[in-house]
Amino acid sequence: MTNPPASRGLTRGLSARHIHFIALGSAIGTGLFYGSAEAIQKAGPAVLLAYVVAGAAVFVVMRSLGEMAVRHPVPGSFGQYASRYLGPLAGFITGWTFAFEMAIVALADVTAFGVYLGFWFPDVPRWIWVLAIIFVIAGLNTMRVKVFGELEFWLSLIKVVAILAMICGGITLMVFGFHLQAETAVGPQNLIQHGGFMPHGVGGIIASLAVVVFAFGGIETIGITAGEASDPGRSIPKAINTVPLRILLFYVGTLAVIMSLFPWDKIGSEGSPFVTIFAQLGIPAAPSILNAVVITAAVSAINSDIFSAGRMLFGLAHQGQAPRAFAQVSANGVPLLTAAIMGCTLLVGVVLNAVIPERIFLVIASIASFATVWVWIMILLAHIAMKRELAREGAAPSAFPVPWWPVASHAALAFMVLVLVVLGFFEDTRTALYVGAAWIVLLVIAYRVWVKGDGRQRAGLDGAGADAR
Repeated sequence: MTNPPASRGLTRGLSARHIHFIALGSAIGTGLFYGSAEAIQKAGPAVLLAYVVAGAAVFVVMRSLGEMAVRHPVPGSFGQYASRYLGPLAGFITGWTFAFEMAIVALADVTAFGVYLGFWFPDVPRWIWVLAIIFVIAGLNTMRVKVFGELEFWLSLIKVVAILAMICGGITLMVFGFHLQAETAVGPQNLIQHGGFMPHGVGGIIASLAVVVFAFGGIETIGITAGEASDPGRSIPKAINTVPLRILLFYVGTLAVIMSLFPWDKIGSEGSPFVTIFAQLGIPAAPSILNAVVITAAVSAINSDIFSAGRMLFGLAHQGQAPRAFAQVSANGVPLLTAAIMGCTLLVGVVLNAVIPERIFLVIASIASFATVWVWIMILLAHIAMKRELAREGAAPSAFPVPWWPVASHAALAFMVLVLVVLGFFEDTRTALYVGAAWIVLLVIAYRVWVKGDGRQRAGLDGAGADAR
């Protein structure tokens, strides 16, 4: 692979409003609405601690990415940062692993979409819904990036409003003691009853980390938007700084309310726990409304997955580390081939949902967790290398530095390594480690065989970026 010829560039069509809600939407997806049931079953109410700890580590990752994105707002984002500061092989592995992550996460999202539709249409095979949403989202990704930004803005707004309404409604039920089903007691006592706050001990919290990390997967999309942001120096920091509040409110706060409304040990993994709980509490119309909301969340997540993978492949093509055809964009400033490739990849989800509908989500989530953690590790390592280079050169301080450097960065790195160990320790997630290791080996071989010329050079970031159109 060599660098492609000059081609029409991406457009800076994302406003601060778009990026802020893309950031919100990336933290509110299938991992919360569907995958949280798996995490709750592994750790009980103590899963709240897992979300807090993982959230703190993810915040450090995002601040690391933000510091690099403000300094280098380029297409390909952290794929190019890894190439610049860790070497071209690291950039190649990081970029393609992120594209792989987005493909796997999208498979989980389309699976969840099929499950949600099953709430209303239980007799329709799940794979039919999966096939339908793939064609719809692939079509949306052929439009201008501004259309993507607007769509994500409204879809994310729906999710945010719904979650806030659910939290307020749940608190109201507990405070005023409205009469629900006689056998269902509501209140904070549910967090310490039914086996206690930590029914499976510290081991349960550790076991839940794979699913918890999956919930945050894709949040690095904020960095991808830098290449198409109209003012990345202002919009990216503002978006990233909302991460702690989002984690506390949308994950810890929401799940605390959910487990207060209904005993944690009765929250299964069939459908969204949000819908299941309100259905069993007997609140009229609430299950259908919530089901519509989680469907919105799934559509938003799938849309974001395809967008992110496409932009990463576009950046790799410009580095000479992906087929040059991936660098070609339409008159709308959209890399059409990458969207088409992602759409075809998602057709695998149709087959998997037809063959192993019961086991598919946990398998996909654990594989996605490996890819997610690998990408985060590379972001942290690239940032650490950048900071050391800036210190050696006596460069001016960063406009958006990571807090508590370097302790926070190394602590977050240690946490990510722990998650990889967890994946290999438990039998139901061990496959993810095997698949991930095989993927990395294949990428190393592909780099040695196919990447030539400029693709083996460190990325030059200072002059790169999307066309300011």
